[in-house]
Amino acid sequence: MRIPAHSVCTAVRDDIVAGVYERGSRLTEELLARRYGVSRVPVREALRTLEAEGFVVTRRHAGACVAEPTEQEAGDLLEMRMLLEPLGASRAAQRRTEAHLKVLRGLVRLGQERARRGSSDDLRSLGGWFHETLAQASGSPALTSMLTQLRHKIAWMYTVDAPVDPMESWAEHGAIVDAVTRGDGERARAITALHTERSTPAHRLRFTGGAERADRVRTSQPPVNMSGMRH
Repeated sequence: MRIPAHSVCTAVRDDIVAGVYERGSRLTEELLARRYGVSRVPVREALRTLEAEGFVVTRRHAGACVAEPTEQEAGDLLEMRMLLEPLGASRAAQRRTEAHLKVLRGLVRLGQERARRGSSDDLRSLGGWFHETLAQASGSPALTSMLTQLRHKIAWMYTVDAPVDPMESWAEHGAIVDAVTRGDGERARAITALHTERSTPAHRLRFTGGAERADRVRTSQPPVNMSGMRH
């Protein structure tokens, strides 16, 4: 069965974000095809997509390599996030469906419950799902795609400290949902802008100058099973 290129793309992107591939390291079609158990055709297509997204660059005499963004480029991502997430929330207030609201309310309930318990790992995942759903509720595929790419790149370049007061953070999530439910775009934008601004200082660059880098991928790594991936 031929594995779709977008599934290979997702797998390679996830590994880049996780630090499996060192920044600046080569990504040969042969190594990737063997690692993910696919032919070189979907690998080639995936690399083109990842280059368009900014995760991969093509270098003369080296071919495809993991990109090495500068600190300024990393900082620009956080500024873009501060502009686009409030816009997405404002659009969501006008375009959300009942299905979106049901998921958002459920995530807020779970987030507040986990915050009371101090389950920081669960909170990180729930926060990601919340903002992903909020972006989808904007009804704008282009904006949703941009926000998704931003989240991937920020996760690649930054570690994020847990909120000092998780309950307050999830109270802000709840206020965003309330504004979206009422169709109040301006309030949804304002609360999301405040929430994003407050969370920005918790982001710390993973790599600066000669800082420690992830281990290189070796061709002896076990293959990745692609058959169970979500399309």
